[in-house]
Amino acid sequence: MTNTAHTQVVQKQFGEQASAYLGSAVHAQGTEFALLQAELAGQGAARLLDLGCGAGHVSFHVAPLVKEVVAYDLSQQMLDVVAGAAADRGLDNIRTVHGAAERLPFADGEFDFVFSRYSAHHWSDLGVALREVRRVLKPGGVAAFVDVLSPGSPLLDTYLQTVEVLRDTSHVRDYSAAEWMRQLSEAGLHVRSSSRQRLRLEYTSWVERMRTPPALRAAILELQQAMGQEVRDYYEIQADGTFSTDVLVVWAER
Repeated sequence: MTNTAHTQVVQKQFGEQASAYLGSAVHAQGTEFALLQAELAGQGAARLLDLGCGAGHVSFHVAPLVKEVVAYDLSQQMLDVVAGAAADRGLDNIRTVHGAAERLPFADGEFDFVFSRYSAHHWSDLGVALREVRRVLKPGGVAAFVDVLSPGSPLLDTYLQTVEVLRDTSHVRDYSAAEWMRQLSEAGLHVRSSSRQRLRLEYTSWVERMRTPPALRAAILELQQAMGQEVRDYYEIQADGTFSTDVLVVWAER
């Protein structure tokens, strides 16, 4: 699939349900928000890029702590939701910009921080995007990435990527920790630290949020029950389709 074709898939998938992500508990809540806020203590003059901002939850949490937040996303409908919610909340230092992660329309060294949460698995080229992150960061600037993590095991990885793309055709890849470390290093970013979290995904809201067609919803449930016990145990798969997955939080510096 060409980058242009993938861009169209992403825009269609997320544009049609942008408002659903604003109210999504999975996206609005998370222990990582406290980690992101803690990093910004005393950084009132900083400029921050929320890369792949979605419905803007990172932007809303960090805006009171910095000078400016640029909420950046491939979906204009998502950005419209962010702009409206920011106005409702009185967050007048959030600015929205439309575009792809692989082509950031910003000057070299423009940002003190780049934060990205649950976006990287949609990017058509992670390596190119990470090099762009390094370019727009100031020397010594900090990047944080939060995303669903592949366990690395071929069996567990194959299952995860399959249910992800059945649910959402804009999915590209959930990367393993090793893949993240290699890509960050090759992009010229120094990994400062990383940690793992566990994320519980309630099946019905998970598929409804993406408006997954009925046939693909059924395929997910069939696949879950057809998998061996190792997969079902690892992902804590329940009879109703609810399951748990790993999340990586990684900090890097230019």
